[in-house]
Amino acid sequence: MSDSSNRARLVHHEVSPTRRVSGVIDDAREGLLQPPRVLPPKYFYDDHGSQLFEAICDTPEYYPTRTEDALLAEASAAIIERVAPDHLIELGSGSSKKTRHLIAACDAAGVTPRYWPFEVSSQIMLDAADTLMRDYPWLNVDAMSGDYTGGLANLPLAEDGGRRLFLFLGGTLGNFEPDAAAAMLDEIGALMNPGDALLLGLDRVKDRHTLEAAYDDAAGHTAAFNRNVINVLNRELGGNMPEAAYRHRAVFNEDAERIEMWLIAEHDHEIYFQALDAGFSMQAGEGIMTEISRKFTERAIDELLARTDLAIMSHFEAPEQAYSLILATRA
Repeated sequence: MSDSSNRARLVHHEVSPTRRVSGVIDDAREGLLQPPRVLPPKYFYDDHGSQLFEAICDTPEYYPTRTEDALLAEASAAIIERVAPDHLIELGSGSSKKTRHLIAACDAAGVTPRYWPFEVSSQIMLDAADTLMRDYPWLNVDAMSGDYTGGLANLPLAEDGGRRLFLFLGGTLGNFEPDAAAAMLDEIGALMNPGDALLLGLDRVKDRHTLEAAYDDAAGHTAAFNRNVINVLNRELGGNMPEAAYRHRAVFNEDAERIEMWLIAEHDHEIYFQALDAGFSMQAGEGIMTEISRKFTERAIDELLARTDLAIMSHFEAPEQAYSLILATRA
């Protein structure tokens, strides 16, 4: 199929935020200058960080990607049969690899939805859209560039009365603190009409060794991924933060039921960021928390949904309750 034919089936939208989205200067000033020191995980994903994450997903220890992928392969036909969507709307679509299972199920069932990926990285989204349209000649794509943490009210969704299936996969909701996670689900729910559904991917609580190994692979890709955020800070803020002075640490916090990723200072040192015109001291053993990844029990899933206007339609579980796909609708 020609590139011109693909372009005719692709619309690209720039989505403006409905609320202020913090930048690296704001987050560094708020999160680093005083303890407890913390950074949001979005700064992992520069070009090099994105490459490292792809390598992480291929490690034997990192089960979440392949477990969700296998579960989608198994459950997609039932999901599409249940919802029969006219529109697939995906938050944080990335390379749309896992979405292929749902689109293939649509193809097999004779369902032809329009695909609406929403991603902060425009190029990876557009490249994925091009590949999908070549593979599925019926597929039309409305690609949306923006940051979903800036709000969803400005999404240019069709108001044609068609049934919508929202997708929030990859266990990404686990990066949100509980209140923020419930607020995010409420925001998605506010877009849903009767008959619409949300497919949500959630990682499950399991043994400490499996969880911690997934975030500290033997090949060292996750450690490099974590330390790469230091390069991002130095580049964006004119900093002198020494990457070699930090070691990666991943630990399962049993009380909070979450993995925490940390950068731990190996020795005392001083840091200065020109863009902040400010600096701070790091002591040996002091840490900067760079990511949380919450893991869910069945009870925690029920409690999360109970805080929202959503109700579970179907619950698909991987073997040994390793992962969940929740199909939910407005209560």
